[in-house]
Amino acid sequence: MSGEIARRRPARTLPVALAAVVGVLYATGSLLGWGGTAFIAWAEAGAAGAAAVSLLASVRGSGGRAAGVPDGAVWRASWRWYGIAATCWFAGAVTSAAAGNLSRSALSLSVPDLFYLVAAAALVTGLVVPVRLPRDARTWLRYAADTLVCACGLFLLGWVALFSSLYHQTQESPPEFFLELLYPLVDTVLVCGALPFALGAARGPSAPARRPAWMGYGALVAFAVADIVTTVVRLDGGLPADDRADILRLAGLLLLMLVPWTGPAQVPAAETDDIPEDAVPDVPDADAFGGARPAEECGRMIGPGLAPAVIAAAAGVFVAGHSLTGENGLEPVVAIVAGSAVLVVLARLAGLLRENDALRRAVDTGEEHFRALSESINDAVLICDLDATVQYASAGALRTYRYAADELLGRPLHEIIHPEDLPRVQEAFTEFAGEEPGSLRVSCRVRAADGTWLPTESTISRYAGTGEAPGRLLVTTRDLSEQAALQRQVAHLTFHDGLTGLPNRSYLEERTRELISRTRGGGRVAVVFVDLDGFTAVNDSAGHAAGDQVLAQAARRLRATVQADDTVARWGGDEFAVLVQLPSDEGETRAAVELAGRLLRVLSVEPYQVGSKHIVLTASVGIAFAGDEEHPAGTAPASGGEAGRRVRRTAADLIRNGDLAMARAKEAGGGRVEVFAPHMHADVVRRLELGSDLQRALAEEQFAVEFQPVVDLATSRVTGVEALLRWWRGSESVPPEEFIGPAEESGLMVPLGDWVLREACREVARWRRDSWDVGLSVNFTARQIAAPRFVASVAAALAETGLPPHALTLEVREEVLVEDAGQNVERLSELRDLGVRLAIDDFGTGYASLAYLGQLPVDVIKIDPSFVAGLGSDETLTLLTRTIVRLGRDLGITVVAEGIERPEQLELLRGMDCPSGQGFLVARPMAAGRVESLVRTNLSTQGRPGEVPLPLPG
Repeated sequence: MSGEIARRRPARTLPVALAAVVGVLYATGSLLGWGGTAFIAWAEAGAAGAAAVSLLASVRGSGGRAAGVPDGAVWRASWRWYGIAATCWFAGAVTSAAAGNLSRSALSLSVPDLFYLVAAAALVTGLVVPVRLPRDARTWLRYAADTLVCACGLFLLGWVALFSSLYHQTQESPPEFFLELLYPLVDTVLVCGALPFALGAARGPSAPARRPAWMGYGALVAFAVADIVTTVVRLDGGLPADDRADILRLAGLLLLMLVPWTGPAQVPAAETDDIPEDAVPDVPDADAFGGARPAEECGRMIGPGLAPAVIAAAAGVFVAGHSLTGENGLEPVVAIVAGSAVLVVLARLAGLLRENDALRRAVDTGEEHFRALSESINDAVLICDLDATVQYASAGALRTYRYAADELLGRPLHEIIHPEDLPRVQEAFTEFAGEEPGSLRVSCRVRAADGTWLPTESTISRYAGTGEAPGRLLVTTRDLSEQAALQRQVAHLTFHDGLTGLPNRSYLEERTRELISRTRGGGRVAVVFVDLDGFTAVNDSAGHAAGDQVLAQAARRLRATVQADDTVARWGGDEFAVLVQLPSDEGETRAAVELAGRLLRVLSVEPYQVGSKHIVLTASVGIAFAGDEEHPAGTAPASGGEAGRRVRRTAADLIRNGDLAMARAKEAGGGRVEVFAPHMHADVVRRLELGSDLQRALAEEQFAVEFQPVVDLATSRVTGVEALLRWWRGSESVPPEEFIGPAEESGLMVPLGDWVLREACREVARWRRDSWDVGLSVNFTARQIAAPRFVASVAAALAETGLPPHALTLEVREEVLVEDAGQNVERLSELRDLGVRLAIDDFGTGYASLAYLGQLPVDVIKIDPSFVAGLGSDETLTLLTRTIVRLGRDLGITVVAEGIERPEQLELLRGMDCPSGQGFLVARPMAAGRVESLVRTNLSTQGRPGEVPLPLPG
């Protein structure tokens, strides 16, 4: 530990060691009289020099900062002034010793005396530096008055005890004797004046400056007493060698020298380099008196308090006793000094009385303001005893709780607090009573005069009136009735639908979890999802206001159909959900299905009244059940958090399954009830997986184009090919009916169709450059045609591949011409103007086909395979097929029969003079290379009379 101290304080060790040696020699020489007064003077100079070196070196050795001490600037500035005082003392002692002038009389002021006076001033400045100085003149006047009273009292004590007799003994004139007392008088004023600053530094937040402050003040007192002793010895006729006041000066110098040892350890510069900058605050130094010092580091100047009164009283008693027992009585100087002190005390007393009166008025005004404020605010303000008995109630309290004043005053608060809230309030109050002064906030229900319970929030704190101790309680209570009503309204809006008033999705989910958790021991929970078929058309035709009326009527019908404990919620849009708790018996499934049937009928049978209109809608209903098996076979039921998570999963699965069943009913045409089956979820998952796989397949080019030939049935010549999309996922071929739907739903059909069109056009264009006169047919969906750049993309594909527009035939299904017919027909007409041919695929399946034949210049109609399949076995289908062929011939439209699979179908079509056909009997879909072989074979046999090579190799 000693090595650590020596390492951290190298700047102090040598000066202190030197000072210790000098101090020992100084004390020994002073007591034994070694070397006379000259030796003592030089020893005094050595002690002062050692103190100066110790202080100034310590300040400099800190490197401008102290590790971990944020208020280092304060004590460094104080030490620096102490060091300046020791340096001035050293200069005075050296000058005095060199000149041989050891007198300290004011009658012969010399250069050493000036150094001593500067040293005293610097020492006092070192005491002032750690204190934040007041800025108002009144404080300084009080400070000057207290200092004067203290100084006068001490002077009177000294005069009566010592200097009065010396004055008569020396027979000096009053001015001469006053000059003899100049050093003691100055020291007395400095000691009295520095006391408030020493008290302020000792009680301030700057902990490292407290001990140095007391040591510096002790040095000042030691120097003052030493000057008094020297003056008394000199006035009594003693020689300098008889003066032992040097011991006191040595003590003062030793106190200054030891100041650095009482402060925080200093860190050498080499070590402070290793301290992070953010670990040591950057504190501005206070290099000069009154320099920049952070306010939080400084203490406040503290008046001596009772010291002036005590000293004045002691001086008065002492003077009175001396005047009664002494021979000389009171002298004029005593009367003058005592009279001036009395006048100052009276002035201070008058000032205190005025301040007291101002404080009393301020307290009274504050009390009045408190009363006025408590009467004007809406909050209830109560003043109670410590046993919570009401002593004062504001107008707000009487107005809020509708009590009369005599009904509330003198009444314990516990009588109007709700019994359920009372134990909690009493417990909080007991804890509050045992803690430090503060405030307590508590919420409870309070009974009004009419018996209603009002929700409130109260703040309780200790209260003291004018001139009183805080022995009462101040209770401020706010009525939260409006806030509680608003919270209930917000909660209702949060969990209910604003249009229908039914619970919303959030409420249904929470209610589902609650029911499943409640029925785990028995019974089942079912959810019924309902969707209005064709509701979008209501909004589009009659407007959204009409749609809102329909939804409100549907909600009322649903609510009137179910039981009171069943939950009917609006799931969103035109979807509703009914949550049902079923009894645990064998008929629970039947009961749920019957409920679904009733809901379907009540929504579909009666039309909806919207103004003067009657709107008829059907509904799609799906049912799902929460299974009884919540745990895998052979496992124990979960508990705690895992059970809660399992309930949430079960509830989410139940709602999802009901929604899936409803979607399946809607896909099946609506107006029906579907019960959830596991394969529904599997189908949805598969469609989602296919959607994500389609994205990757398009990027990795897993798709291929195959071609199915279209032949002239009379000559067997291949006249065209139909491009068909194939997906090879590894070595597995995904059927088109499985991925075309997901591609449509995910929006991938547009880029996928563009790719198919370009690939097919490029291949057919190459064949045509080889003099193979074949055409290309490509199927397009409604979403592809509705794409913004549909016409431009087709034109770009033709231009990019070099395929003539008349060689391309766009095949569309009949529903494409019905859904958004205006826009679709317009775009197809634009392509027709470019020379592209148009074909209606699966012709004859409905959608007013004949009407569109007149509206759009169709080039090709392809007979639906269902007609071709009935040739030879169904007379109606045979007649319809014959009629379509004849209609196409009369209108100049090419007719292609699809789905030729049997020879008798081929013969009948030839007999009808059907021009073209395709099907597995003619040729299956094949890759481009096999199509080339087929075309070559076709060309090699072309022109041979009477030879018809159908069926073609495929």
